[in-house]
Order: sequence, then structure tokens, then C-alpha cells
Amino acid sequence: MATIVQTRLGKWKAVIRKRRWPTVSKTFRIQKDALTWARRTEVEIEKGIFIDPSHSERITFDKALTRYLSEVVPTKKPATQETDRYCAEPLRAYFGKYSLAAISPDLVASYRDKRLATPLQRVDRATGKPRTLSANTVRLELALLSHLFNTAIREWRLGLVRNPVSGIRKPSPGEGRDRRLRGNEEARLRQALANYSNPMLGWIFDIALETGMRSGEIAGLRLHQVDVRRRIVRLAITKNESARTVPLTRRAAEVFALALDNPTRPEGCDLVFFGEPGRDGKRRPYTFAKVWNGIKTSLGLGDLHFHDLRHEAVSRLVEAGFSDQEVSAISGHKSMQMLKRYTHLRAEDLVDRLDAAEAVKTKGAPG
Repeated sequence: MATIVQTRLGKWKAVIRKRRWPTVSKTFRIQKDALTWARRTEVEIEKGIFIDPSHSERITFDKALTRYLSEVVPTKKPATQETDRYCAEPLRAYFGKYSLAAISPDLVASYRDKRLATPLQRVDRATGKPRTLSANTVRLELALLSHLFNTAIREWRLGLVRNPVSGIRKPSPGEGRDRRLRGNEEARLRQALANYSNPMLGWIFDIALETGMRSGEIAGLRLHQVDVRRRIVRLAITKNESARTVPLTRRAAEVFALALDNPTRPEGCDLVFFGEPGRDGKRRPYTFAKVWNGIKTSLGLGDLHFHDLRHEAVSRLVEAGFSDQEVSAISGHKSMQMLKRYTHLRAEDLVDRLDAAEAVKTKGAPG
């Protein structure tokens, strides 16, 4: 039975006590609302479908996000952890003061629209207007928000009845990048990298172009993963969680031989590409993003991403005549659809092949 009592502040508190069931209560300003809630809650308890929302009403998003970052994020891959911590900051700034129960689909949609309109310092060369935050960035932020709510519902049991992110429209992911090296860009980059004091950056550039491996896969390589004699690299941890063995071109094998024989390698360090010791004295993979960005920007190639080298390498494999299955075995793409996003063939190369095919056709035609 429900008990309705008036508090000292003049509000109405509904208390439901049921045998073998935790006591639940809620306070209202109007007695009628307390009675309505009590009747509905008693029915839900009888049916076994009642969810106590009090926990989600008391915990703020700020506290929930802190718990998520400390308990859930460390179980993810290092690259994903970095992305999650980056995406968490704007979410905390916008939703931090709200309770989890107060975050509605409308509020999430408002966040989405505000983020999509966020101007950046960069200017769009085509329009001359300031660029806005990319749709993919906003998608990553919403994905983090959605997973936090799913975790709160399924694992933390905070009394939430729905994930507010599931009810809104997500930004379109776009068509994907198709940036490739053009003209003398490769030669200019090689010259600049050769002049840089640390040869590891030039080696990493070569390996990216020769193998199509991701930057994280290259940077995290250990000595035992590289077999120069057999010309293979074994990757146990990849983005799509599938181990693969990458065959090496002669040039890639030569570069790896130089890296393995690096005379500056500290004793006991098994990283192929190593950085300076941290405060704890441990060496971690060589971080080159800042230097790479500085070099390409100085060459006027600010729109070139390091990941575009993977795009270039995969496209070159396709242009060399490798089948989709062979390319995916090297690059690690599980989906043929995803692989096609990387295989933008140069139109001028296709023109040459069309001319060659036409010549064969003409030569074989009866006189």
C-alpha cells in the first residue's frame, strides 16, 4: 500500500512499501501528482516492470562521465581512449550540470546542431568562409554519449528507461576523403624528411607508403613483429581487432632493416620506433604528429593528412593490378565497401589504360 504524507515544507511525499521489495518514494508539490505516481508505480511493481529512476535523477552527467572515463575507457584500445577523452570535453561542458534523467532527445539534438555550427579557425578555400566542425567529429561525440547511456542502463542500473541518443538523427558521415599525393609532393616531402634530424620520421613515411599500414600500427611495432628475411610484419592488434600479416616490398624491407639497426636504440628497448623516456622512465612509441604537421604545413600541404598515405598506398596496389581480395589481405579492410573508399584511381592513369585497350582492339580488328 502507498502512503501519502505532507512534509514540513508543504510538499507531498508518496511512499510505497511492499514485502520483498525495496521501499520507493518520491516527493511532489501537488497531492494529486503524488497519488497518480503511487497508483502507477504500484501497478508497475505488481507487473515486475518498475524501474526506480531516483539514481539517475541524483547523479549528474559530470559525475557519470568521470566514472565512464575511469572504468570503461581504459578497457578500450589506446587510440580509442585518446579519441574518447577528446570527445568527452565538449560533452562535459554542455551536459555536465544536468542529471542523467534530465537529458532528453531534444537536448541531445540541440547539442548536435550547436556542434555542427561550431566555427573553426581554418577557412574553406572554396568559399572563403570559416570552416565548421566536421560531421564525423560530432558523430564520434554522439557515439560516446550513447555508449555512456547504454552502460548506465545495462551495467550501472541507474534506473534510466531509454537512451536519448537513439531517438535523434545522426549527422551524415560524408563521402570520405580522397586526397592523394599530387605532382612533386612526394619528392618534396622526402627531401624535407631527409633533412630532419631524426631519421625515424622518414622511415615511417616510407613504410606507410610501401605497406598501407596505419600510423598507430607502425608506431606500435615491436622488434619481434618484423621479419626482414621473410619480408613480413605480423600485426596482432589492429583497428578492426583482426590480426594480419603484412607482406613487405623490397624497399619496405630495406627501411625496416635500417630501423632495426638504429645505432641510437637504447639497450633493452624493443620498440622499432621509440620516443624519449617519460617521467616514469619508460619509453613509449615515437610520437611524430607535431613534427609531421609542421613539415607538411611549411611545404604548403596543410590539407594532407598522414592517413592519406594509407589511402595512397592502397590505391597504388589497385593500380598495380592486385585484386580486391589481395588488397584487403594487405590493408586489413574487412568490408569491400570500405576498401572502395580508399581506391580512388587517378583519371589520367585510366585514360592511359583505355588507350592501351583501344590499341589492342584496333590491332586485332580484321583488315
